[in-house]
Amino acid sequence: MLNRIVLMGRLVRDPELRKVSSERSVASFTLAVDNRQKGPDGNWTTSFIPCVAWGNLAEFVSKYFRKGNIAAVDGRLVQRKYDRKDGTKASVFEVNCDVISFGDGKNVNQEQGAVSDDIAQPSLDDSKNLDAIDIPDDDLPF
Repeated sequence: MLNRIVLMGRLVRDPELRKVSSERSVASFTLAVDNRQKGPDGNWTTSFIPCVAWGNLAEFVSKYFRKGNIAAVDGRLVQRKYDRKDGTKASVFEVNCDVISFGDGKNVNQEQGAVSDDIAQPSLDDSKNLDAIDIPDDDLPF
């Protein structure tokens, strides 16, 4: 059986990091994902997908992602069942994330003022300067 989900959307709020039993980290966040269809009122519709990351991935999400950032998520759909405080049973579907990547076209770390040696990202201005590439004509495949 196959259970794989790939999403790209904006974080609705900052990720919530907490520790569960045995001091394992878990981060919860919600992605707003466009449905690519209009509702009965003529407006575009959006789905709000709950996501969960565990361990080092949870720490990464909590450290580098904020409300409004675009995130690309690769994971699997899980159903979690629990008892409410009033004794009734409840169920929720969420994406258990295996991989989370930046979806923003800009350097998220510099925008937020964070400094990190762990993730090196090129400057956007340098990547557009094609004159700086010096390749001899003999090395070109055409």
